[in-house]
Amino acid sequence: MRIRRRTLALGTGITVVLCVPLAISVAASATNDVLISRGRGAVASSVLGSTWVAGKVTDSDPSSRWASTDGPGTQWVRVDLGNVQKVDRVRLRWDKAYAKNYRVQTSADGANWNDVYATRSGDGGTDDLKRLGGSGRYVRVLAIQRGRAAGGYSLAEVKAYGPKSAPLRAVAPASGSLAAGLDDSRKKETALELVATAENSTLDWRSAYAYIEDLGDGRGYTAGIVGFCSGTSDMLDLVNEYTRRKPQNVLASYLPALRTVDGSDSHAGLDPGFTAAWKQAALDPIFQKAQEDERDWMYFDPAVRMARADGLRALGQFAYFDAAVMHGVSGLRGIRATALRQAEAPSDGGDELSYLNAFLDARVDEMRTEKAHLDTTRVDTVQRQFLDRSNLDLSGPLTWKVYGDPYRIGDAG
Repeated sequence: MRIRRRTLALGTGITVVLCVPLAISVAASATNDVLISRGRGAVASSVLGSTWVAGKVTDSDPSSRWASTDGPGTQWVRVDLGNVQKVDRVRLRWDKAYAKNYRVQTSADGANWNDVYATRSGDGGTDDLKRLGGSGRYVRVLAIQRGRAAGGYSLAEVKAYGPKSAPLRAVAPASGSLAAGLDDSRKKETALELVATAENSTLDWRSAYAYIEDLGDGRGYTAGIVGFCSGTSDMLDLVNEYTRRKPQNVLASYLPALRTVDGSDSHAGLDPGFTAAWKQAALDPIFQKAQEDERDWMYFDPAVRMARADGLRALGQFAYFDAAVMHGVSGLRGIRATALRQAEAPSDGGDELSYLNAFLDARVDEMRTEKAHLDTTRVDTVQRQFLDRSNLDLSGPLTWKVYGDPYRIGDAG
């Protein structure tokens, strides 16, 4: 089993290596800390009901509490301090539904998070965490594994303290759907844009309807918004569906050739006119809609269903979708099976961060079995980067590089 070693600096001079159970003890804080979270706005990944909303952790009422929905997996509650401030101390008071594995994190923008405290041996009660040495506009408690067999997570208070000084700077508030998965239309759009940067070197995935070329990877022609291939059946399925919707179309006459070349890299019967016909068809809204529907039916919907069943948030759902686009759903299942031999899925009580690292390791190994996929940038500088920032919800702003080209989405939704 490969273990990803990652060193974190927690506070002043404290470092840990995350390949071993993490338990951190900190000394007493400075006496001039002041409470900077009282009455501040808070949001959460989920709530059990209107009685247990996120704002209960900052309302100074000791009898109120936030509670997530029941079930295993990762949940979080986030406090907005209004400005970027120093955070030296965080006091948590857990209800009975506590987390044994959790992290306290800070962020300037609500998307890129830094750990200031982490433990895999939480036991509930009150955790008074001092000398954290963090700063950010947001303070988040990321609950990863439950301390009890049933229920979810619940916190009565999240109190953040900082020195008696003016805020460091103001920043624009984070916006978007926050905890939504890829069933949310804005999050789905983000996932499609991310895939397009790897498949077509553009954020504008709709500009790829007319794309077609032979990449020399043994799959024949690769074309369209997710790289439908003449050698892997999905292009044949797409043209069949287009012809069902519009029998008289410029690609219909190529169906016999597509059936012949399926499973090979041959162009027999397709050249010389197929690429021009594809580009002409791409101007047709019916063909465009067929591409989108086939993408969703073949890749997006089964990948997202599988990821949700495994208890994965938006980042994990995107990782599954991207794997399905490149390797097919059967290939995704194989990568998933390899990952599950290394780590438990969140739905089974596993650590989501550890599981996603195992999944991305397995994905990279699978890519390296094919010469055409030896460049693993789309995993290393996109998915792994978001995971290292603990951006499990693909919250904007997102910045990344694919094959050396930089991209940015200001608000991922």
